[in-house]
Amino acid sequence: MREIIDLTKDLMRFQTVPSKPQEIKRCAAFIENYLRTCGVVYKRFDYENTPSILVLPQNGFAPVLLMSHIDVVDAPAELFQPLEKDHKIYGRGSLDDKYAVALSLVLLKNHLQRLRKQGRSQNDLPFGVLITADEESGGFKGAKKVLGEIKTDFCIVLDGGSVEKIVVKEKGIATVKLMSRGKAAPGDRPWLGENAMEKLIDDFVKLRAYFVKSAPAHQDRAVVIKRVHSGDLHAQIPEYAEASVEIRYTGKDDMERLLDTMQKELHSQIVVEAVEPLFPGGESSHLKLLSGISAKTRVGFEDGANDSRFLAQFSINGIVWGADGDGSRHTLNEHVNIESVYELYRMLDEFMTVLR
Repeated sequence: MREIIDLTKDLMRFQTVPSKPQEIKRCAAFIENYLRTCGVVYKRFDYENTPSILVLPQNGFAPVLLMSHIDVVDAPAELFQPLEKDHKIYGRGSLDDKYAVALSLVLLKNHLQRLRKQGRSQNDLPFGVLITADEESGGFKGAKKVLGEIKTDFCIVLDGGSVEKIVVKEKGIATVKLMSRGKAAPGDRPWLGENAMEKLIDDFVKLRAYFVKSAPAHQDRAVVIKRVHSGDLHAQIPEYAEASVEIRYTGKDDMERLLDTMQKELHSQIVVEAVEPLFPGGESSHLKLLSGISAKTRVGFEDGANDSRFLAQFSINGIVWGADGDGSRHTLNEHVNIESVYELYRMLDEFMTVLR
Protein backbone atom coordinates (compact mmCIF):
# COMPACT_ATOMS: atom_id res chain seq x y z
CA MET A 1 0.00 0.00 0.00
CA ARG A 2 3.04 2.24 -0.02
CA GLU A 3 2.02 3.21 -3.56
CA ILE A 4 -0.91 5.20 -2.16
CA ILE A 5 1.44 7.40 -0.13
CA ASP A 6 3.89 7.96 -2.97
CA LEU A 7 1.08 8.74 -5.39
CA THR A 8 -0.48 11.16 -2.91
CA LYS A 9 2.81 13.04 -2.69
CA ASP A 10 3.12 13.15 -6.48
CA LEU A 11 -0.38 14.64 -6.76
CA MET A 12 0.32 17.20 -4.01
CA ARG A 13 3.15 18.73 -6.03
CA PHE A 14 0.63 20.07 -8.54
CA GLN A 15 -0.60 23.49 -7.36
CA THR A 16 -4.21 22.76 -8.27
CA VAL A 17 -5.81 25.95 -6.94
CA PRO A 18 -8.72 27.54 -8.86
CA SER A 19 -6.50 30.44 -9.96
CA LYS A 20 -4.11 28.05 -11.74
CA PRO A 21 -6.19 26.13 -14.32
CA GLN A 22 -3.09 24.95 -16.17
CA GLU A 23 -1.88 23.18 -13.01
CA ILE A 24 -5.28 21.50 -12.72
CA LYS A 25 -5.00 20.33 -16.32
CA ARG A 26 -1.46 19.05 -15.73
CA CYS A 27 -2.66 17.07 -12.73
CA ALA A 28 -5.57 15.64 -14.72
CA ALA A 29 -3.14 14.62 -17.48
CA PHE A 30 -0.94 12.91 -14.86
CA ILE A 31 -3.94 10.88 -13.69
CA GLU A 32 -4.89 10.01 -17.26
CA ASN A 33 -1.37 8.73 -17.87
CA TYR A 34 -1.61 6.59 -14.71
CA LEU A 35 -4.88 5.08 -15.96
CA ARG A 36 -3.50 4.39 -19.43
CA THR A 37 -0.45 2.69 -17.92
CA CYS A 38 -2.82 0.42 -15.98
CA GLY A 39 -4.84 -0.33 -19.10
CA VAL A 40 -7.95 1.37 -17.73
CA VAL A 41 -10.66 2.63 -20.06
CA TYR A 42 -11.84 6.04 -18.85
CA LYS A 43 -13.75 9.10 -20.02
CA ARG A 44 -12.67 12.70 -19.57
CA PHE A 45 -15.23 15.49 -19.29
CA ASP A 46 -14.45 19.18 -19.76
CA TYR A 47 -17.16 21.62 -18.70
CA GLU A 48 -16.15 25.26 -19.03
CA ASN A 49 -12.47 24.33 -19.07
CA THR A 50 -12.75 22.20 -15.91
CA PRO A 51 -11.72 18.53 -16.26
CA SER A 52 -13.31 15.51 -14.60
CA ILE A 53 -12.21 11.90 -15.04
CA LEU A 54 -14.64 8.98 -14.87
CA VAL A 55 -13.92 5.26 -14.78
CA LEU A 56 -16.82 2.81 -14.94
CA PRO A 57 -17.29 -0.86 -15.69
CA GLN A 58 -17.53 -0.99 -19.46
CA ASN A 59 -21.24 -1.73 -19.40
CA GLY A 60 -21.69 1.77 -17.96
CA PHE A 61 -23.17 0.79 -14.58
CA ALA A 62 -21.20 0.97 -11.31
CA PRO A 63 -22.80 -0.66 -8.24
CA VAL A 64 -20.68 1.73 -6.13
CA LEU A 65 -18.99 5.00 -7.09
CA LEU A 66 -15.96 6.49 -5.31
CA MET A 67 -15.80 10.28 -5.66
CA SER A 68 -12.87 12.59 -4.83
CA HIS A 69 -11.28 15.80 -6.15
CA ILE A 70 -7.89 17.20 -7.10
CA ASP A 71 -8.50 20.92 -6.56
CA VAL A 72 -7.32 22.54 -3.33
CA VAL A 73 -7.58 25.88 -1.53
CA ASP A 74 -4.81 28.47 -1.81
CA ALA A 75 -1.62 28.00 0.18
CA PRO A 76 1.99 29.23 0.30
CA ALA A 77 4.19 27.57 -2.33
CA GLU A 78 6.09 25.55 0.28
CA LEU A 79 2.93 23.65 1.24
CA PHE A 80 2.95 22.04 -2.20
CA GLN A 81 6.13 20.21 -1.27
CA PRO A 82 4.86 17.22 0.74
CA LEU A 83 6.57 16.37 3.99
CA GLU A 84 6.35 12.88 5.48
CA LYS A 85 7.00 12.94 9.21
CA ASP A 86 5.79 11.06 12.29
CA HIS A 87 3.58 8.72 10.23
CA LYS A 88 1.79 11.67 8.61
CA ILE A 89 1.94 13.49 5.27
CA TYR A 90 1.94 17.28 5.64
CA GLY A 91 1.06 19.80 2.94
CA ARG A 92 -1.77 21.25 0.91
CA GLY A 93 -4.11 18.58 -0.39
CA SER A 94 -2.76 15.82 1.86
CA LEU A 95 -6.13 15.51 3.63
CA ASP A 96 -8.36 17.43 1.23
CA ASP A 97 -8.40 15.51 -1.02
CA LYS A 98 -5.43 14.04 -2.83
CA TYR A 99 -4.89 11.02 -0.57
CA ALA A 100 -8.46 10.03 -1.60
CA VAL A 101 -7.64 10.37 -5.30
CA ALA A 102 -4.53 8.23 -4.84
CA LEU A 103 -6.39 5.62 -2.78
CA SER A 104 -9.15 5.38 -5.42
CA LEU A 105 -6.63 4.93 -8.24
CA VAL A 106 -4.62 2.24 -6.44
CA LEU A 107 -7.77 0.38 -5.38
CA LEU A 108 -8.96 0.49 -8.98
CA LYS A 109 -5.63 -0.77 -10.31
CA ASN A 110 -5.40 -3.65 -7.83
CA HIS A 111 -8.97 -4.85 -8.37
CA LEU A 112 -8.55 -4.74 -12.12
CA GLN A 113 -5.34 -6.77 -11.87
CA ARG A 114 -7.14 -9.42 -9.80
CA LEU A 115 -9.99 -9.60 -12.29
CA ARG A 116 -7.62 -10.02 -15.22
CA LYS A 117 -5.85 -12.90 -13.46
CA GLN A 118 -9.27 -14.58 -13.33
CA GLY A 119 -9.82 -14.03 -17.03
CA ARG A 120 -12.27 -11.21 -16.39
CA SER A 121 -12.20 -7.53 -17.35
CA GLN A 122 -13.04 -3.96 -16.41
CA ASN A 123 -16.68 -4.79 -17.13
CA ASP A 124 -16.67 -6.92 -13.96
CA LEU A 125 -15.52 -4.13 -11.63
CA PRO A 126 -17.88 -3.68 -8.65
CA PHE A 127 -17.16 0.05 -8.50
CA GLY A 128 -16.35 3.14 -10.52
CA VAL A 129 -14.24 6.22 -9.81
CA LEU A 130 -15.08 9.89 -10.37
CA ILE A 131 -12.34 12.51 -9.89
CA THR A 132 -13.38 16.15 -10.21
CA ALA A 133 -11.49 19.45 -10.15
CA ASP A 134 -13.80 22.15 -8.78
CA GLU A 135 -15.14 20.94 -5.42
CA GLU A 136 -13.53 23.86 -3.58
CA SER A 137 -15.31 26.35 -5.85
CA GLY A 138 -18.76 24.76 -5.71
CA GLY A 139 -18.65 21.59 -7.79
CA PHE A 140 -20.96 23.01 -10.46
CA LYS A 141 -18.71 22.08 -13.41
CA GLY A 142 -17.61 18.75 -12.00
CA ALA A 143 -19.81 16.61 -9.78
CA LYS A 144 -23.06 18.39 -10.60
CA LYS A 145 -22.50 17.90 -14.33
CA VAL A 146 -20.98 14.41 -14.41
CA LEU A 147 -23.22 12.69 -11.83
CA GLY A 148 -26.06 13.07 -14.30
CA GLU A 149 -24.11 10.84 -16.71
CA ILE A 150 -23.61 8.01 -14.19
CA LYS A 151 -25.71 5.00 -13.26
CA THR A 152 -24.87 3.84 -9.75
CA ASP A 153 -26.66 2.56 -6.65
CA PHE A 154 -24.37 4.06 -4.02
CA CYS A 155 -21.69 6.76 -3.83
CA ILE A 156 -18.87 7.01 -1.29
CA VAL A 157 -17.64 10.59 -1.23
CA LEU A 158 -14.08 10.38 0.08
CA ASP A 159 -14.03 13.94 1.37
CA GLY A 160 -14.80 14.09 5.08
CA GLY A 161 -15.65 12.03 8.10
CA SER A 162 -12.94 9.79 9.50
CA VAL A 163 -12.10 6.10 9.65
CA GLU A 164 -14.36 5.79 12.69
CA LYS A 165 -17.11 8.14 11.45
CA ILE A 166 -19.28 7.64 8.38
CA VAL A 167 -21.16 10.85 7.62
CA VAL A 168 -24.77 10.49 6.50
CA LYS A 169 -25.90 14.08 6.86
CA GLU A 170 -24.32 17.46 6.01
CA LYS A 171 -25.57 21.03 5.78
CA GLY A 172 -26.87 22.71 2.66
CA ILE A 173 -25.50 25.97 1.28
CA ALA A 174 -27.37 29.18 0.45
CA THR A 175 -25.42 31.95 -1.26
CA VAL A 176 -26.92 35.44 -0.96
CA LYS A 177 -25.97 39.06 -1.52
CA LEU A 178 -26.72 41.94 0.80
CA MET A 179 -27.16 45.09 -1.30
CA SER A 180 -27.14 48.39 0.57
CA ARG A 181 -27.91 51.83 -0.85
CA GLY A 182 -27.24 55.21 0.73
CA LYS A 183 -26.51 58.75 -0.42
CA ALA A 184 -23.11 59.93 -1.62
CA ALA A 185 -21.38 62.86 0.06
CA PRO A 186 -17.85 64.30 0.31
CA GLY A 187 -15.60 62.41 2.68
CA ASP A 188 -14.92 65.54 4.71
CA ARG A 189 -18.67 66.16 5.21
CA PRO A 190 -20.18 62.71 5.79
CA TRP A 191 -23.20 64.16 7.63
CA LEU A 192 -24.51 65.30 4.25
CA GLY A 193 -24.95 61.73 3.04
CA GLU A 194 -25.89 58.20 4.10
CA ASN A 195 -23.00 55.74 4.20
CA ALA A 196 -24.11 52.54 2.43
CA MET A 197 -21.17 50.60 3.89
CA GLU A 198 -22.09 51.51 7.45
CA LYS A 199 -25.67 50.40 6.80
CA LEU A 200 -24.37 47.15 5.34
CA ILE A 201 -22.24 46.48 8.42
CA ASP A 202 -25.18 47.19 10.72
CA ASP A 203 -27.34 44.81 8.69
CA PHE A 204 -24.83 42.00 8.85
CA VAL A 205 -24.71 42.33 12.63
CA LYS A 206 -28.52 41.99 12.67
CA LEU A 207 -28.39 39.03 10.29
CA ARG A 208 -25.75 37.26 12.34
CA ALA A 209 -28.09 37.22 15.34
CA TYR A 210 -30.09 34.53 13.53
CA PHE A 211 -27.12 32.17 13.66
CA VAL A 212 -25.83 30.42 16.74
CA LYS A 213 -23.07 27.93 17.38
CA SER A 214 -24.11 24.93 19.41
CA ALA A 215 -21.76 22.68 21.31
CA PRO A 216 -20.38 20.15 20.88
CA ALA A 217 -21.48 19.15 17.35
CA HIS A 218 -22.27 22.62 15.89
CA GLN A 219 -25.42 21.28 14.24
CA ASP A 220 -27.15 24.64 13.89
CA ARG A 221 -27.07 26.92 10.85
CA ALA A 222 -24.03 29.14 10.34
CA VAL A 223 -23.16 32.24 8.33
CA VAL A 224 -19.94 33.61 6.85
CA ILE A 225 -19.37 36.93 5.07
CA LYS A 226 -17.13 36.18 2.08
CA ARG A 227 -16.61 39.46 0.19
CA VAL A 228 -17.48 43.13 0.64
CA HIS A 229 -17.45 45.76 -2.12
CA SER A 230 -18.34 49.45 -2.25
CA GLY A 231 -16.74 50.68 -5.46
CA ASP A 232 -13.49 52.55 -5.88
CA LEU A 233 -14.35 55.96 -4.48
CA HIS A 234 -11.82 58.55 -3.35
CA ALA A 235 -12.69 61.19 -0.75
CA GLN A 236 -16.36 60.24 -0.88
CA ILE A 237 -18.65 58.14 1.26
CA PRO A 238 -20.17 55.23 -0.69
CA GLU A 239 -23.74 55.36 -1.89
CA TYR A 240 -23.71 51.62 -2.68
CA ALA A 241 -22.20 48.60 -0.95
CA GLU A 242 -22.70 44.87 -1.22
CA ALA A 243 -21.58 41.73 0.59
CA SER A 244 -21.49 38.11 -0.52
CA VAL A 245 -22.72 35.89 2.28
CA GLU A 246 -22.71 32.09 2.59
CA ILE A 247 -25.28 30.40 4.83
CA ARG A 248 -24.90 26.77 5.91
CA TYR A 249 -28.37 25.54 6.82
CA THR A 250 -29.79 22.36 8.36
CA GLY A 251 -32.82 20.17 7.85
CA LYS A 252 -34.60 22.12 10.58
CA ASP A 253 -34.46 25.35 8.57
CA ASP A 254 -37.12 26.68 6.17
CA MET A 255 -34.81 28.91 4.14
CA GLU A 256 -37.54 30.81 2.32
CA ARG A 257 -39.25 31.74 5.58
CA LEU A 258 -35.93 32.53 7.29
CA LEU A 259 -34.83 34.88 4.50
CA ASP A 260 -38.22 36.61 4.46
CA THR A 261 -38.04 37.15 8.22
CA MET A 262 -34.52 38.58 8.01
CA GLN A 263 -35.43 40.88 5.12
CA LYS A 264 -38.07 42.61 7.25
CA GLU A 265 -35.37 43.71 9.72
CA LEU A 266 -32.71 44.85 7.25
CA HIS A 267 -32.11 48.03 5.31
CA SER A 268 -30.14 46.07 2.71
CA GLN A 269 -31.87 44.00 0.07
CA ILE A 270 -31.28 40.25 0.29
CA VAL A 271 -30.72 38.72 -3.16
CA VAL A 272 -30.65 34.92 -3.28
CA GLU A 273 -28.05 33.65 -5.75
CA ALA A 274 -28.27 29.92 -5.09
CA VAL A 275 -29.68 27.45 -2.60
CA GLU A 276 -27.92 24.08 -2.74
CA PRO A 277 -29.61 21.10 -1.04
CA LEU A 278 -28.54 19.27 2.07
CA PHE A 279 -26.87 15.89 1.88
CA PRO A 280 -29.23 13.31 3.40
CA GLY A 281 -27.41 9.96 3.22
CA GLY A 282 -30.04 7.72 4.80
CA GLU A 283 -30.17 3.97 5.26
CA SER A 284 -29.18 1.51 2.53
CA SER A 285 -28.03 -2.08 2.15
CA HIS A 286 -24.58 -0.78 1.15
CA LEU A 287 -24.27 1.23 4.34
CA LYS A 288 -25.29 -1.79 6.43
CA LEU A 289 -22.67 -3.93 4.69
CA LEU A 290 -19.99 -1.30 5.17
CA SER A 291 -20.91 -0.82 8.83
CA GLY A 292 -20.49 -4.55 9.35
CA ILE A 293 -17.02 -4.51 7.82
CA SER A 294 -15.89 -1.43 9.78
CA ALA A 295 -17.04 -2.54 13.22
CA LYS A 296 -15.53 0.46 15.07
CA THR A 297 -17.10 2.99 12.74
CA ARG A 298 -20.15 4.97 13.82
CA VAL A 299 -22.64 6.90 11.70
CA GLY A 300 -22.95 10.64 12.28
CA PHE A 301 -23.40 14.27 11.19
CA GLU A 302 -20.77 16.68 9.88
CA ASP A 303 -20.83 20.46 9.92
CA GLY A 304 -19.43 21.07 6.44
CA ALA A 305 -20.76 20.64 2.93
CA ASN A 306 -19.18 19.17 -0.20
CA ASP A 307 -20.13 17.60 -3.52
CA SER A 308 -22.23 14.99 -1.70
CA ARG A 309 -25.06 17.54 -1.73
CA PHE A 310 -25.58 16.83 -5.44
CA LEU A 311 -26.34 13.13 -4.94
CA ALA A 312 -29.99 13.59 -4.01
CA GLN A 313 -30.65 15.47 -7.27
CA PHE A 314 -29.81 12.26 -9.13
CA SER A 315 -31.50 9.88 -6.66
CA ILE A 316 -28.17 8.40 -5.58
CA ASN A 317 -27.77 7.08 -2.03
CA GLY A 318 -24.42 7.74 -0.44
CA ILE A 319 -22.13 8.56 2.43
CA VAL A 320 -19.15 10.80 3.17
CA TRP A 321 -16.14 8.97 4.55
CA GLY A 322 -12.40 9.42 4.77
CA ALA A 323 -9.06 9.18 6.50
CA ASP A 324 -8.05 11.05 9.68
CA GLY A 325 -6.36 14.42 9.67
CA ASP A 326 -6.99 15.83 13.15
CA GLY A 327 -9.23 18.61 11.83
CA SER A 328 -6.39 20.15 9.79
CA ARG A 329 -8.23 20.59 6.48
CA HIS A 330 -7.45 23.97 4.82
CA THR A 331 -4.95 24.95 7.53
CA LEU A 332 -1.22 25.60 7.27
CA ASN A 333 -0.78 22.40 9.27
CA GLU A 334 -2.86 20.25 6.91
CA HIS A 335 -1.93 16.58 7.17
CA VAL A 336 -3.28 13.07 6.82
CA ASN A 337 -2.48 10.20 9.17
CA ILE A 338 -0.90 7.44 7.09
CA GLU A 339 -2.17 4.51 9.14
CA SER A 340 -5.74 5.79 8.75
CA VAL A 341 -5.26 5.84 4.96
CA TYR A 342 -4.15 2.20 5.09
CA GLU A 343 -7.07 1.27 7.34
CA LEU A 344 -9.55 3.01 5.02
CA TYR A 345 -8.05 1.18 2.04
CA ARG A 346 -8.34 -2.19 3.80
CA MET A 347 -12.02 -1.63 4.61
CA LEU A 348 -12.88 -0.40 1.12
CA ASP A 349 -10.96 -3.28 -0.43
CA GLU A 350 -12.92 -5.80 1.64
CA PHE A 351 -16.19 -4.00 0.86
CA MET A 352 -15.57 -4.08 -2.89
CA THR A 353 -14.44 -7.71 -2.76
CA VAL A 354 -17.69 -8.74 -1.03
CA LEU A 355 -19.69 -6.82 -3.67
CA ARG A 356 -17.84 -8.59 -6.46
